Amino acid sequence: MNGCPGLGGPRPRAAPALGGGRPRGERVEFFLAAALSVFLSAAFAFAAEGSPAAREMRARVEAAQAAGALDCRGEMICGLSLLPAFYARRGFEPAWSDAQGPLPAARSLVRLLGGIAEEGLDPQAYRFDLLQDLLQRAEGAPAGGALTLDLDLLLTDAFLLLASHLRAGRVNPETLHGEWVVGLERAAEFLPALERALWSGDAAAALAEFRSPHPEYGRLRGALSRYRALEAAGPFPLLPDSARWQPGEEGEAADLLRERLRREGDLAAAAGGEADLERALRRFQERHGLEADGRLGKQTLRALNLTLAQRIRRLELNLERWRWLPRELGDPHIRVNIPGFDLVVSEGGAAALSMRVVAGREVRRTPVFSSRLDRIVLNPDWNIPRRIAVEDILPKARRDPGYLRREKIRVFEHWGPGAAELDPAEIDWPSVSAREFRYRLMKDPGPHNDLGRVKFLFPNPFAVYLHDTPSQALFSRARRGFSSGCIRIEKPLELASWLLRGEPAGSPEGIEALLASGRTHTLRLKRPVPLHLLYMTAAVEEDGTVRFFEDLYGRDPVLDRALRQGPPRAS
Repeated sequence: MNGCPGLGGPRPRAAPALGGGRPRGERVEFFLAAALSVFLSAAFAFAAEGSPAAREMRARVEAAQAAGALDCRGEMICGLSLLPAFYARRGFEPAWSDAQGPLPAARSLVRLLGGIAEEGLDPQAYRFDLLQDLLQRAEGAPAGGALTLDLDLLLTDAFLLLASHLRAGRVNPETLHGEWVVGLERAAEFLPALERALWSGDAAAALAEFRSPHPEYGRLRGALSRYRALEAAGPFPLLPDSARWQPGEEGEAADLLRERLRREGDLAAAAGGEADLERALRRFQERHGLEADGRLGKQTLRALNLTLAQRIRRLELNLERWRWLPRELGDPHIRVNIPGFDLVVSEGGAAALSMRVVAGREVRRTPVFSSRLDRIVLNPDWNIPRRIAVEDILPKARRDPGYLRREKIRVFEHWGPGAAELDPAEIDWPSVSAREFRYRLMKDPGPHNDLGRVKFLFPNPFAVYLHDTPSQALFSRARRGFSSGCIRIEKPLELASWLLRGEPAGSPEGIEALLASGRTHTLRLKRPVPLHLLYMTAAVEEDGTVRFFEDLYGRDPVLDRALRQGPPRAS
């Protein structure tokens, strides 16, 4: 199809309503559309006296507005809500070419699309092959013809779509569906950038402002480039499933392992003596979240035999996850990476504090969200959530009548105010069903409390928080998915002291004095600190070290499928 007649197509997804009335996204578009209507009516009248190309463009835009969709050479235009304002401002004259042919901005944009894989994005999501073909053909085509106008519409749409994806991701993190509709709420950002690209002739520079500003995103881009170079040099050597190796051994397995670790740089980083191979393997294991024992076991072998294509895709998926994040994380702020089992306090662009964490196991996943840490509870008690009480504690009480007393778990008649405390020994636990479980179980502050001595609170709908733990041995494990959703942290007193800097109780001695009282103290922070719970299965440190983590909750394949979906085609 060579023209661009209007066809039915997808509509913008409405944002959830906030406080009643129109949903937020609809309110924004409603007021923008109202403001645009006055401007467009005058612009359409002006275009009636413009060039033949302007009159044809006006006719296409009017038809698209009436139909609610625009098909151009079999491709659905995704930025239809922005096209009328953009073209009306220029009297509907083509934007990307003049009487001499395509302008520098057109060539700049197509070059950028050809290399957009550097961002972990697919060039064909922006119709690169079609645009490249049309651009070549437009070099000698009559100005204002159908081909020129088709190219113009598709270039405009590619710019707006790529700006949207760089700005907020190609996939909606809430639905894991591709975001292909560029709505009016982005007009204030995208249309000025589009005008700058056309004026300067440099589309790449205009689009660069929408790239994630976070250093971690830039480091991932650099790692992606390095791994693509490794792929171009040939595949990694594969080790047979039966391969095993221990320090000091030589033979075929050692030779294959040495070559494999050399290719990814672990051997060079560990150079310095006879035990190079063992040190290199430990470094590889540590980078992949494995037990760094320096031996070639099944888990290490599985990680070694991941292909370069799989590693490259992992980097691409995590670039997308960084695009989902706010451009401002806060300074300072706290980040927890669930698959990496780590917490970092970032201040002034550097890590002020870091520690290991225990995250939720697969059946009780730690959620991903952002909030503001605003309270610290010293000597917390623990009202055991009903799900944990029913699924974890009730079966043990049924098997062992003395379990509750031994674990110092108190039992109350119900969750309401004034509930009487009961003697757990007088309850016939084998006869208590999970469905009818009505009791409130709690632990007093003290060494037996699963929350340890410190709890950190932040508003969220998941009843999730950070806390200390008496089970310190868990932090020595490489894989630390053991909790019921909350996050156990390795250095709670250091984090509390950092958060309370400058406050009366902020010194280590002040905190210890409050803890020694045995009473529960809730301390409100004068300045709540932004906190972000993230799910990143790959990360790059400041020195360039690339780390890959186990996809703890199986989210990578789901995101991979969403990103492989192409742009909408005309029916």
